[in-house]
Amino acid sequence: MTSDVTTSPPVPIRWGILGTGFIAHTQTADLIGCGFTVAAVGSRSQGPADAFAAEFGIPVAHGSYEALVADPGVDAIYISTPHPFHAENALLALRAGKHVLIEKPFTLTAGQAAEVVDAAEAAGLVVMEAMWTRFLPHMLRIREIIASGTLGDVRTLIADHNQDLPKDPLHRLNNPALGGGALLDLGIYPVSFAFDIFGAPTVVKALAAKTVTGVDRQTAILLGFDNGRQAVLHSALDTKGPNTASILGTEGRIEVDAVWYSPTTFTVFDSEGEVIERFDTVVAHRGMQFQAWEFERRIREDDRSPAILPAAESARIMETLDAVREQIGLSYPGE
Repeated sequence: MTSDVTTSPPVPIRWGILGTGFIAHTQTADLIGCGFTVAAVGSRSQGPADAFAAEFGIPVAHGSYEALVADPGVDAIYISTPHPFHAENALLALRAGKHVLIEKPFTLTAGQAAEVVDAAEAAGLVVMEAMWTRFLPHMLRIREIIASGTLGDVRTLIADHNQDLPKDPLHRLNNPALGGGALLDLGIYPVSFAFDIFGAPTVVKALAAKTVTGVDRQTAILLGFDNGRQAVLHSALDTKGPNTASILGTEGRIEVDAVWYSPTTFTVFDSEGEVIERFDTVVAHRGMQFQAWEFERRIREDDRSPAILPAAESARIMETLDAVREQIGLSYPGE
């Protein structure tokens, strides 16, 4: 007996790329490589938009962000502009009725984050931070292992994100006007990881050293959580680190290999140091497609209470980053 009921593939969600910088190239390459529909790109002027569209075979190029978000052929906007413009660009897209995926950090400040979250909720739209690490296969497995009790009582996270990056004072990473510094570009990764493992901290302690331009070149963060749990985190712009992570529990530990925030491997040890599990999987492309799949799922299922990185949690992460910045004396123009 055969059924006369047929199922059709879902109608594609049509993406618009807002901004044409490095990270936009990376995300767009993974989108197109994994079969997503990229319908349009927008830049502040026509030339960069045309060049980006030609590079990726995108059918429509807009010479302004306003034109991109007004495009009726676009359902969702990926925002890849510098940090200080995330909130402004997100609100522009939300007010135009588009779902929004915002590059990390979610915004520049917690106040901006709350405004974006409120606007999305009022409009009935999905907004999500593009913290791609949260959605990678090894992170999904780490959460399963912790939930199973294999590690016993998880007590400590130790993670670093240290790189040797451009020293040019005019470079975005060193420019206060563009939200530069180690914290928002690099430190957000281990801070978000700590939220993923333990939730929001109850204690925030931070120490930093600054560049000649006044942004943090390195920042050490100690986060305290309920029941005495701790996260020891470090980020730097000018020193290459191991970029590994350790999760320590009373019955075992997880050692996450470099680079822990990218697709990678890890080993689970018991309390005697014996190997329990070795996780190793092959991920196609860079791995940014996983967050895009989750973003589309939330849109299709109208999921406003996701298990992995709800927008409200991204706003709480911004509160912690604000607290760190206050302690290390880092402020940005216009605050």
